[in-house]
Amino acid sequence: MAASTQHTLFENLTGILKKNACIVLVRTEWNASVVDELEKGCTEELKRLGVKKIISLKVPGAFEIPFAIKQYWDKSPKKKKPDAFIALACIIRGETSHYDYVCKAVTEGVLQLNLLLPAPVIFGILTVENEEQAWERAGGRHGHKGKEAAASAVKMIQLGNLIEKE
Repeated sequence: MAASTQHTLFENLTGILKKNACIVLVRTEWNASVVDELEKGCTEELKRLGVKKIISLKVPGAFEIPFAIKQYWDKSPKKKKPDAFIALACIIRGETSHYDYVCKAVTEGVLQLNLLLPAPVIFGILTVENEEQAWERAGGRHGHKGKEAAASAVKMIQLGNLIEKE
């Protein structure tokens, strides 16, 4: 497993190149204490990076995340479309194969949205074996995946702006 220091994610973050950027967080109700921490770190990092408009939506579980993102995009007025989405969830393996189905479905759903929508959808979803592993990724020894998701969203907005200018 890669250590949280084996990346340059937090380097070269010079803020959002687009004024009034909007980022929508779609987070689950399941495993709320872990997801609350992911959302808190994500929101703190987005604010630190200069994002002023952060909208948070709750869905029951991870399976519902792609639907909520697609609905939000489709129903947003043209001039108020978000610049990025961040999916936040914590899926912990249980005793049945349900874990495998949910992980596969939400991963494929986020992938499809990234290919379909003109706004990036960041995968801030923990897929872990137990609660201890979840906390290790929500500010513990494996970093803070909520903050990493925020940095990824900003970098993808920056990339989109650079491509648009080419």
